[in-house]
Amino acid sequence: MIVVTGAAGFIGSYLVGKLNKAGYKDLILVDKFDDPWKDLNLLKKDYREYIDRDEFFNWLIKNAQDVDFIFHLGARTDTVGQEPELYQQLNLIYSQRLWNICSEIQVPLLYASSAATYGNGEDGFSDEHRKIQDLRPLNLYGWSKHDFDVWALKQFRTPPFWSGMKFFNVYGPNEYHKGRMASVILHAYKTIKETGHMQLFRSHHKAYKDGEQSRDFIYVEDIADVMMYFMENQDNSGIYNVGTGKARSFLDLTKAVFSSMNKTPMISFVDTPVDLRGRYQYFTEAEMQKLRDAGYKKPFVELEEGVNEYVSKFLLEEACF
Repeated sequence: MIVVTGAAGFIGSYLVGKLNKAGYKDLILVDKFDDPWKDLNLLKKDYREYIDRDEFFNWLIKNAQDVDFIFHLGARTDTVGQEPELYQQLNLIYSQRLWNICSEIQVPLLYASSAATYGNGEDGFSDEHRKIQDLRPLNLYGWSKHDFDVWALKQFRTPPFWSGMKFFNVYGPNEYHKGRMASVILHAYKTIKETGHMQLFRSHHKAYKDGEQSRDFIYVEDIADVMMYFMENQDNSGIYNVGTGKARSFLDLTKAVFSSMNKTPMISFVDTPVDLRGRYQYFTEAEMQKLRDAGYKKPFVELEEGVNEYVSKFLLEEACF
C-alpha cells in the first residue's frame, strides 16, 4: 500500500495517475479535500480510500504494517504568503511528525523540498549535504522547506529509506486550481488565448536583460519519474535536486507557448511589483550530478517538447492527467 499526501494537488495528483499507469492502485490519498477544483484532479484515478490530513497520523499508526511507502507532497506552497505560523505548522511541524512516525514504524519516506531554498542563488545550487545549512531563502515558503531539510539531516533516527526532493520550476497538467501560483505556462496560455499578447516582468537586475530571467523548468512527467525511481530503488537516502540542469529564459518559455498555439509571439514588459523584487529569483539551475550518481539515467524532457505536450494535450483539451 502506497500513501500520497497532497494527493489532490498538482504534483500529487499527477503522481497518482502515473502510479496507476504503472499498475499501482492500492493507494491511500491524503489531503484536505476542501477544494472542488482540486477534486477534479482525482477523477478517473484508482485508489483504495482518501484520508483527511488531520486524521492521517492516527490512521497511519493503526495501519502501519500495511504501508510500503509514503510520498509526502502536501504543503503550503504559496511563495508570497505572509503567515509564518501556517508555514511552520504545515510545512515543518507536520513533516517532522510524519518523519518521526515513519522512523518508528520503519516505513520509507520521500518528501518534497524546493529550489526556493536556494534563495537568490548566490551560493550556487549544490545539493551536497554539507552546503545545505548555509542556504538563505527569500520567502517564508522557502524557509519552511529549508528548515525541514536542515532538521532532517541532523536526525539520528530515520526512516529505513528517505529522500528529500528539491523540485525546481515544475509545470504541466493538473495545476488549474493553483491560481497565481500556477506556472507561467498556464498564465501565458490563458492570456494569449484571451488577448493574443503576453506581458513579462521587466528585469530590475543589471546582469539580466528583460525576459532573460531564467529558471530550471522541469516537466511534471519527469518529476513523477524521479519519485517513482526512488520508490523502486531505495539504495541512497538523502536530499536531491530535481531539475533538468539547464536554465531557460522566460522569453524562451513564452515563445514556446505561442508556438504551441500556432500564434506569432507578441511580448511586452512591465515592472516587477515592488513587493516582489526583494524575493525574486533571477536564475535557477539545478546541479544534477548527485541524482545521476544515484542511478537515475533517463533524459529530461526539453522545454519546447514539454510545453507543446502540455498545451496541445491538456490545456487545449481542458483535460487533467
